[in-house]
Amino acid sequence: MNRRYNLLRIDDSWNQTVQYEDVDIYSDNQLMLKVKSGDVGKLGMLYERYKKKLFGFFYKMNKDPAISEDLVQTVFIKMLNSRHTYNDSGKFSSWMYRIATNVNADHYRKPAMLLEEDINQSEKKAPCTASNEEILGKQETMNLLKQAIGRLDPAKRELLILSRFQKLKYKEIADIFNTSESAVKMKASRVIAELTETYLKLEGGDGYES
Repeated sequence: MNRRYNLLRIDDSWNQTVQYEDVDIYSDNQLMLKVKSGDVGKLGMLYERYKKKLFGFFYKMNKDPAISEDLVQTVFIKMLNSRHTYNDSGKFSSWMYRIATNVNADHYRKPAMLLEEDINQSEKKAPCTASNEEILGKQETMNLLKQAIGRLDPAKRELLILSRFQKLKYKEIADIFNTSESAVKMKASRVIAELTETYLKLEGGDGYES
């Protein structure tokens, strides 16, 4: 049975909606190749598939839902404008995140804002069986972790988000930044080491902010 969706049309009629059938029969690469060949409405299908992931990526960087939504739209506008550069030699998501990281860098050429971890959601859902002391201990741990992540420079924080929160493989991240997989692994290892060191310093009372 065919499924029907109302999708945002990514063309001159940006605010209009259009219906498509059999959304799932196309791969990401197939859809983007159709966009490249002139069927720009197919970008609406990709928008539906990736808008939440992109929103999460930007929100973890800036904590502002309105800005995050704007940046998601910017990514798809840039994808439309640069569709002639697309080829299917790699994963669509790697190409998309390369654009997203450039959009993020263009938008934030100023001191980075503190990253808000979505791990808080799991804490809210957890049953309240712990003692007050245990709860306070977990809250302090989360505060320290947020501060440690916030002290990473934007490039390192971006790598952490892509690998740990967006769950991209090192090979995909390497494709995004046009580097080798081994280089990404090394950088990720250094980021984790720096994060751990900063966390331990904060735990010891060095610059802790309550």
